[in-house]
Amino acid sequence: KNVLFGVACIFLLIVASPATVGNPEDYVADEAERTAADNIVFDDYRGKGCVDDSGFVYKLGERFYPGHSNCPCVCTEDGPVCDQPECPKLHPKCTKVEHNGCCPECKEVKNFCEYRGKTYKILEEFKPSPCEWCRCEPNNEVHCVVSDCAVPECVNPVYEPEQCCPICKHGPNCFAGTTIIPAGKEVKVDDCTICRCHNGDWWKPAQCLRRECLNGQSS
Repeated sequence: KNVLFGVACIFLLIVASPATVGNPEDYVADEAERTAADNIVFDDYRGKGCVDDSGFVYKLGERFYPGHSNCPCVCTEDGPVCDQPECPKLHPKCTKVEHNGCCPECKEVKNFCEYRGKTYKILEEFKPSPCEWCRCEPNNEVHCVVSDCAVPECVNPVYEPEQCCPICKHGPNCFAGTTIIPAGKEVKVDDCTICRCHNGDWWKPAQCLRRECLNGQSS
């Protein structure tokens, strides 16, 4: 009985094996497809015509646009021969270029100036700072002039908002020791000393004279 059982099992495995590996016809079909693919012959138009990027065929002598170029081509036996015109130069300030034709074409020219992140119209004048005067020139460049401030006639000039150069709010003055005195007159800085600023030379220390003191003492 054991021998018969073993033989029966082997027989069942042999019978079942083809079903587990799949239908042999499937593999035959795949092989046929591969063979057919290898045997595909593409049409050869060399010497007979030209083909553009989209697959359209053109006869010899026919004028067409191949697709990768906007310039027209003529179909020849050696392939397409395309026009190579001498295109005009684009404006150096051109901001929009179209390539719809054989030559690129400028559609928009820059008509403004850019300065420190801002734009200005042609011939527009503006002051980016209190000390600068600028203008947008026709060549789209900005030309600026910086104010040349005169030397203030005081030792304590101040800067006011929206003003470029420092000003002397209290008029010309100078130092008498550590004291600031106005120019143009004698100033008593203490009981025994009278000082006066130099005329026009505000940066120089004041001229001072010691005179009879109020308490009767003299120097």
